[in-house]
Amino acid sequence: MFILKRAFILVLFCRLKLSLVRSCFPKMAASAASGMQIATARPCITSSRKFFQGGAAFLSADPKGSSWLKLSSAHQISSVQPFQQRNFASSLAKFNQVVTKAVAESGESKPLPGLPIDLRGKKAFIAGVADDNGYGWAIAKSLAAAGAQILVGTWVPALNIFENSLRRGKFDDSRVLPDGSLMEIVKIYPLDAVYDNPEDAPEDVKSNKRYAGSSNWTVQEVAESVKQDFGSIDILVHSLANGPEVSKPLLETSRKGYLAALSASSYSYVSLLKHFLPIMNPGKLLKNQPLCFFSFCRSGGSSISLTYIASEKIIPGYGGGMSSAKAALESDTRVLAFEAGRKKRIRVNTISAGPLRSRAAKAIGFIDTMIEYSLTNAPLQKELSADEVGNAAAFLASPLASAITGAVIYVDNGLNAMGVGVDSPVFVDLDIPKDKH
Repeated sequence: MFILKRAFILVLFCRLKLSLVRSCFPKMAASAASGMQIATARPCITSSRKFFQGGAAFLSADPKGSSWLKLSSAHQISSVQPFQQRNFASSLAKFNQVVTKAVAESGESKPLPGLPIDLRGKKAFIAGVADDNGYGWAIAKSLAAAGAQILVGTWVPALNIFENSLRRGKFDDSRVLPDGSLMEIVKIYPLDAVYDNPEDAPEDVKSNKRYAGSSNWTVQEVAESVKQDFGSIDILVHSLANGPEVSKPLLETSRKGYLAALSASSYSYVSLLKHFLPIMNPGKLLKNQPLCFFSFCRSGGSSISLTYIASEKIIPGYGGGMSSAKAALESDTRVLAFEAGRKKRIRVNTISAGPLRSRAAKAIGFIDTMIEYSLTNAPLQKELSADEVGNAAAFLASPLASAITGAVIYVDNGLNAMGVGVDSPVFVDLDIPKDKH
């Protein structure tokens, strides 16, 4: 009996070692494993831990020993009897302590339970962050909460105020992540995405006092600076727009104002992706990974922009060519998804976000009206939070969205689905349900 127990523990230990070798060094272990059908898993530490935990559960669930009979039969042990589990459990406890310690020390490689958004080891560049209450900031927070390193590009005239606010702790409350830590912005780059390279910037802009003290702020220069500082990135976010004549109806918009809206709000995205694409890590298709449930175990690069429902439906007051700029942005998203996907397996998507009371939106002048309209008419009668858009962006940047590209993702409490406003007097006699929660 003692020999059988020792033999069984030895078999488990040998299978464990082979499983570890196959998981960590698949080529070296290929020949040695040919006679034993042990599924490999990544990372190797976790697979071994589950192996022991599964064995312990399998045996301890049957105190009468029937499981031992089944297990021994599988190992072709002809004569066995129920055995005491104490010594075996003790051995498992020792193994488990070692494995637990190894997992705790594995840092970034430690897998998260369930189906998590895990962006540890990824670097994200978010263009258009200049305060703590817009969608760009919320996206940065969600990416940081998922483990990504955060780099931001801030409009040059707003750079000093933004950096000073961060330094003085004015944004500390907004920097708090779900685990209680503070979001860290690794580096802030001055950026004016209207200009592709230094030759494009007119002299009056270069000499403007708001640009004094800043350098290398064109799109090309920022991409080169990021490459020099970090080598590559994994996630690119375009969170900027500007329409100097946004308050004007389209019929009263000048050519200059119209083209300015397209330049700052849509072509800037084309330029960003054009210059950052060479330093974005490509998607890699990993094969023979049993625990990889996704087409891309490493999802590679992901690029995300922000659009608005005015691209496809009439929003009076959202003028100056901004509705046209958003429509162009969505069309460009589809084309860029094809081109960047074929070149480097980079995924390109845009989020159509609902109204938010941000500083930029307040410039339009009727943001409160739009928020109230959404509260009244959207299927989900609640005010949209910036975090909800940030979380959607984190999903799109993760391996969970590895097959999603060229898409417009609506994050607007469902307002995009409505054909009419239910607050219209036309429906006054209809029994339209309202959210009572």
